[in-house]
Amino acid sequence: MRLAKRVADIGESVTLGITSKAKQMAKEGIDVVNFAAGEPDFDTPVHIKQAAIKAINEGFTKYTPSSGMLELREAISKKLKKDNNLDYSPSQIVVSNGAKHALYNIFQAICERGGEVIIPSPYWLSYPAMANLSEAKSVFIKTSAKNNFKITGKDLASKITKNTKCLILNSPSNPTGSLYELNELEEIAKLAVKNKFFVISDEIYERIVYDNKKCISIASLGKDIYGLVITVNGVSKSYSMTGWRIGYAAGPVEVMKAAANVQSHATSNPASISQKAALAALTGDQRCVENMRAEFEKRRDLMISRINKMKNIFCVKPEGAFYIFCDISKLKESSVVIANRLLKEAKVAVIPGEPFGADTFIRLSFAANVGAINKGMDRIGEWLNKNG
Repeated sequence: MRLAKRVADIGESVTLGITSKAKQMAKEGIDVVNFAAGEPDFDTPVHIKQAAIKAINEGFTKYTPSSGMLELREAISKKLKKDNNLDYSPSQIVVSNGAKHALYNIFQAICERGGEVIIPSPYWLSYPAMANLSEAKSVFIKTSAKNNFKITGKDLASKITKNTKCLILNSPSNPTGSLYELNELEEIAKLAVKNKFFVISDEIYERIVYDNKKCISIASLGKDIYGLVITVNGVSKSYSMTGWRIGYAAGPVEVMKAAANVQSHATSNPASISQKAALAALTGDQRCVENMRAEFEKRRDLMISRINKMKNIFCVKPEGAFYIFCDISKLKESSVVIANRLLKEAKVAVIPGEPFGADTFIRLSFAANVGAINKGMDRIGEWLNKNG
């Protein structure tokens, strides 16, 4: 008995593996500082939890339409218009079991064997896996800290071929925190329109941006590019609802119809109770989002100030998300070795850059309270003084 090759080539998520190991150590009574988390450490806001409890008590526990209940898709449509200047009807929106599921549906809908998916590197580690599962080929564009880990029009043009099916654009980015500016998006849009390929715009960290900046949706830049973009978002990061598993995608009618068909046969609808919670998140008081964002900005500044005083590591100040991508090339060991040594010897959990396509980096999450950040930075600093 043999596994399908497309599945056999896919390994476990390293981020989940490290996080799991750190949690196990904590259960054993070991004092571990966790900078590996890919989720906010805040509780889900009370009014959102109350909406879910109300849904349970009222018996809202049955199937909904497989693409999500109409009321939620209408709320997403209004949100996209208000926040992102995007006009999507509810029929162009599919609600899924998290933004990751939304992305998977899209890959299955538009990619096939022989097609090429352009992925800027460093990248969120699931993008190449999803491309592989759709039997497409990943084509990577290497970026550097000198350009805040962003691709240029020239970079993109050099990778476009007749087989290019789509570009993955993640802004703000996991793992680098980079945020694309208007002029940079315009360059990318022109090339997409000229060469007629899709852009999958992953905007899951859209509300977590700093320094008075704003996330710009590439689909908002004009009619031509709008018809080629599939916009992906969700409630997981902005509302601290990772476990609720609600994400969504919006795009051209034919693409979204295909994605909806894929979902209808794979999972059917997202959890009904979670949909009610997401509706409360999108239509309720938004001060909770700003409060969390402001706290993340304080933590970012603290972690950056501590890292800048350490020897043999370097980082670029992230403009969004809640990660700092640290250059460890001066340590002369792979990111996996460094991550495992930090966990074992310093009792600090970080994520190696290798699965993100950058083996001379590690990712630190500042989704941790100030006390934990200071403690973890103390430990990393002491470890570097001994081993750097």
